[in-house]
Amino acid sequence: MSWQPTTLAGHGLSLVPLTRHHAADLFAITPPDNFKYFLSWPIEWSLPAFTAWIEKHTATPGNLCFAVLDASTGRAIGSSTFHDIQSAHRHAEIGSTWYDPARRGTTVNPACKLLMLSHAFEQKACIRVTIKCDARNAHSRAAILKLGATFEGILRHHRIQQNGFARDTVYFSILRDEWPGVKEGLLARLS
Repeated sequence: MSWQPTTLAGHGLSLVPLTRHHAADLFAITPPDNFKYFLSWPIEWSLPAFTAWIEKHTATPGNLCFAVLDASTGRAIGSSTFHDIQSAHRHAEIGSTWYDPARRGTTVNPACKLLMLSHAFEQKACIRVTIKCDARNAHSRAAILKLGATFEGILRHHRIQQNGFARDTVYFSILRDEWPGVKEGLLARLS
């Protein structure tokens, strides 16, 4: 089953296919140090470089990228991506997630993940969704555990960031049979 660009909506959010047209809104709400744990980032802190980085990110094979919009204003407040989509293995990864710092610790992340995980498990019949992050990113590690994902381990010197740093990657997953409990937990956080 192929994964086509789509819109996911609910809980005050709309997740729409990310395009260069979202760059200005995202650049305005994104602090320059936002990508320190990502594998890549804009080559300079300017709107043209940020736009070019988004275009490269959205053109990467196997990525299905979303702009996270506040449904009441239509403005982009963040982004998240399905990576490593493997239909034959019924797998996808969720990553490259960031939000306006003012929205961190609110219902935005659980709502976004509820929409994406529902799409993966209920529409695309995934049996596994991977979520991973840089081992140094304590905030993301805690947020992923709070979603209900299971810690699987750390791959040491797993990926090289564009600045040459060999980062360790922490792996988490949610399996299809775990999804009902994870979904219930996310809905409880949103109620």
